[in-house]
Amino acid sequence: MWGGKSIGTLNVGSSKRNQYSEADRELLQEIGNQVALAVANMQSYEEIAELKARLQKENVYLQEEIRTEHNFEEIVGNSPALLAVLRKVEQVAPTESTVLIYGETGTGKELIARAIHDRSARKNRPLLKVNCSAISAGLVESELFGHVKGACTGAFERHIGRFELADGGTIFLDEIGELPLGTQVKLLRVLQEREFEPVGSNRPVRVDVRVIAATNRNLHESIRTGDFRSDLFYRLNVFPIDVPPLRERRSDIPQLAMFFLVRLSKKFGKDIQGMPQTTVDRLISYSWPGNIRELQNVIERAVILSQSSVLELEPDLVPVLTPADSSSIRDRSPGVVKPPSLALPMSTTLEEVERGHIIAVLNQTRGVVEGPRGAARILGLHPNTLRHRMQKLGLKRTAYHAS
Repeated sequence: MWGGKSIGTLNVGSSKRNQYSEADRELLQEIGNQVALAVANMQSYEEIAELKARLQKENVYLQEEIRTEHNFEEIVGNSPALLAVLRKVEQVAPTESTVLIYGETGTGKELIARAIHDRSARKNRPLLKVNCSAISAGLVESELFGHVKGACTGAFERHIGRFELADGGTIFLDEIGELPLGTQVKLLRVLQEREFEPVGSNRPVRVDVRVIAATNRNLHESIRTGDFRSDLFYRLNVFPIDVPPLRERRSDIPQLAMFFLVRLSKKFGKDIQGMPQTTVDRLISYSWPGNIRELQNVIERAVILSQSSVLELEPDLVPVLTPADSSSIRDRSPGVVKPPSLALPMSTTLEEVERGHIIAVLNQTRGVVEGPRGAARILGLHPNTLRHRMQKLGLKRTAYHAS
């Protein structure tokens, strides 16, 4: 017995009757206590060693996340397309459902995954990211599920996989379409049975992990070509979220550009107060095939090259406006666009974002709700729907009339 719990038995036998006395029993009891203490210490040491190894691994992954270049801390923008995505995030985050995020490269799929995790009951546990396209096919199973000592060449100790590290938390599988078919089978088992076997082991490990996956590929086409399992697709596609490309949320470009400008000016020690309207127009007219990541890189380069208090774009940074491009941009008064006084932190609720967006549009239309230049037309809503939203948010149309 140790700590009120039996951890084993010590058996002694003899062919002679009455071989052992009471003193022998007491001696064996003391021996048993010492053995129990030794076994308990050994088990505690093994448990501590395993927890230490796990914490070290978690620390390594978390440090990698901290060093990640595009580890954004804020969601920026209030376009209808982004609001629709945020609404889905708020709907699915409190659940345990698996989420599949679709979107082009650079649209911020990881940011959406973080928003889901941060608004879930698992937010105090780690969110581990795995870029499935960055791991070689021969190592991906070991990276995801771990391996036991001696399982393969160079396996000198047990390796804890990311699914085991994420136990109780969330795992984000980026570029899930690049996962090898053999690994897809093991992932399917994790989703179905909540368990897996490390490489080289026949002992199953049970885990409680929420899976969020993302892809920029057409998985239906991958299923047709035999590169992706249809049964895994249906397990992952419980709650799909489509992240729009930047060209479909052009109204967010000025705010995103100013967000990067403020952050990068501080990073490089530059005193840049804003950007001319001509710069903003060029940014809005460009198609941004690399999406938000490309926009950040363009602003970073412009900040580095800038020699004045306003941000000017070099001719080679984004294509020059063509007449067709310029006709799609609304007439604006000249001037310098300055950083907004308020940002949109992750803690901002969807209602606050929506309220701010409606207020901005009402200010733009001077309180006009209906008609070709009304707020409802700009927001893509029926006028009665907008009035209902305004009433719910406590907004009065008369407050936005021209003085």
